[in-house]
Amino acid sequence: MRTNVRNGRSRVKRILVVNGPNLNLLGSREPEIYGTTTLADVEAMVQRRAAELGCEVTCFQSNSEGAILDFLQREAPTASGMVINPGALTHYSYALYDCLRALAAPVVEVHISNLHARVEGFRTRDVTAPAAVGVIQGLGPRGYLMAMEYLVDRDE
Repeated sequence: MRTNVRNGRSRVKRILVVNGPNLNLLGSREPEIYGTTTLADVEAMVQRRAAELGCEVTCFQSNSEGAILDFLQREAPTASGMVINPGALTHYSYALYDCLRALAAPVVEVHISNLHARVEGFRTRDVTAPAAVGVIQGLGPRGYLMAMEYLVDRDE
């Protein structure tokens, strides 16, 4: 089982997987861009991999920026890391950027599509990425697994 040690105590790594606005529509929203995998499928895939890695995962999705900030501020202090797909918040949310910067746990930002290949110019702007240790984009739902694997294996 993967553990980390703080103050001489061992504990199971806990990863937060957070999805922003409209990601609850995965599977039906623009399948030519996002595919047909649903958010429930993504969460089940993440939970299965977490069990294999010996870590605990807490998944959360909201269409409300405030609810996401509240969740992160409440849960991140006991997390080893965070995987976040901010959805549209990526392009404009300085509040989310500030929140991620204020939290001690490392963040990996994930995007199902390649933001730089999108036709809408605003989608290439990512204001939250500088708060992350890394960004994975364009690899579909597999990006969530890669991000979680990195956070579990990451030296603290």
